[in-house]
Amino acid sequence: MNVLVVNAGSSSLKYQLIDTATEHVLAKGNCERIGDHGSRILHKTQSGVSYTKETPLSNHADAIRLVVDVLLDAEVGCLHSVSEVEAIGHRVVHGGPYFTGSVLVTNEVVETLKECTAYAPLHTKAHLMGIEGCRTVMPDVPEVLVFDTAFHQTMEKEAYMYGLSYDVYEEYGVRRYGAHGTSHRYVSAECARLLGRTDARIVTCHIGNGSSVSAVKGGVCVDTSMGFTPLEGVLMGTRCGTIDPAIVPFLMEKRGYTPQEVDTYLNKSCGFLGISGVGSDSRDVERAMNEGNERAKLAFDMLCYQIRKYIGSYAAAMGGLDAVVFTAGIGEHTPYIRKQALKDLSFLGIELDDARNTFGHSNEAVKLSTDTSRVAVYMIPTNEELVIARDTAAIVASL
Repeated sequence: MNVLVVNAGSSSLKYQLIDTATEHVLAKGNCERIGDHGSRILHKTQSGVSYTKETPLSNHADAIRLVVDVLLDAEVGCLHSVSEVEAIGHRVVHGGPYFTGSVLVTNEVVETLKECTAYAPLHTKAHLMGIEGCRTVMPDVPEVLVFDTAFHQTMEKEAYMYGLSYDVYEEYGVRRYGAHGTSHRYVSAECARLLGRTDARIVTCHIGNGSSVSAVKGGVCVDTSMGFTPLEGVLMGTRCGTIDPAIVPFLMEKRGYTPQEVDTYLNKSCGFLGISGVGSDSRDVERAMNEGNERAKLAFDMLCYQIRKYIGSYAAAMGGLDAVVFTAGIGEHTPYIRKQALKDLSFLGIELDDARNTFGHSNEAVKLSTDTSRVAVYMIPTNEELVIARDTAAIVASL
C-alpha cells in the first residue's frame, strides 16, 4: 500500500510516500513558508535526486496540491495517478486524554482532536490544517491519525499522576502524557528484535533538539520523562527540562513576566542555548566545548548527568535493565553524549566499547556495548514515518 505520511507544522508540511509492502521510501520532501513570501517545495526522489520549486502557497491545501503535482511529475515524480496514493497517515503530537491509539479520520474524530488544542495549541492547529488540506485535495483517500502520546498511555496511574489536587486532574486532564512516543515505540521494538526477546527491559533515549527518555518493559511503556507538555524532563536545545515549580512565580515576580512570557522563556531561552550562551544546536555547542568553552561543556555534562539519572531510576522502575538505546539527532551522532551518559553505570552491567561508540555515521543499528556487557547498548536510527505508515496501512486494510 502506498501511504503518504504527513507531518504538518504551522507554516510547513513534511511528507514521505512509503510503499508499505517493501517499506521503501518512494519520495520525500517539505513544503516551507506556507502562507508567507518565498514558499517552496524541497523534494527528493528515491534515487536521491533533489528538486526545488518556489511557488505561492497560501494554505495547507495548496501545499498538498503541490505535493501531488510533484509526485505525478514526469521527471521527478514516482506516480502515474493520484489514485495510487491509497492512504494518508498524519503525525499528531498530542492526543490528550481522548486518543490511546491510532484512529481513522472521521468528522467526529476531527471534532475530538480540536479538544486537544489546549494541550498543544501550535501543533494541534497545524495538524488540523494538514488534515483539512488533505481532505480538500484528496477527499476519497482514507486518512489515519498516529499520536506521539499514544505509546505512553500504558503507564500506570502512579507514574502519570502529579502530586496536585485530584480535582485538577479530573477537571483539566493535568497528568503526564509524554512525547516522542512513535520514536520510542519504533526503537524499543527494534531493540527487542535484535535481542531476540519480547520481555526485554529497555531504556530508550530520544536525544535531539527536544529530548525524552522512556522505560519500556515487554514492549509496553512504563514511564517517560516528558510530562503534561514537552517542557519536562532532561535539558534540551532551548527548553529547561524539569525544574522546581516555585521558580516560575519567582521569575514572574523578579522579572515581571506574564504567564505567557515565562512560558516562552522556559521553552525558548533555556537549555543548551541558555546554559552555553553559544546556541541551541548541539553541533555548535560541541564545537565550542572542544575549543575550551566551559559553559558549553557544562550544558553537555548537565544533559549527560540527567540521562544517567533516568537510566538508573528506570532500571529500578522495571526491576532490572537489559538494554539502553540512543536515537534521534544527538543520540545517533554524538559519541561524547553517549559515553558520558553511561559513565559509572558499570554497577548496572553496562560496559561501553569506546571503539564501537565512535563508529561515525550509520543508517543501521549499531551495537555499542562490549561483548561481555550484561546490558546491551545500541544506537538505533529512529523511523517515525515508517511506524505511521504501518499503522495507517493496517487500519485502512481492515476497512
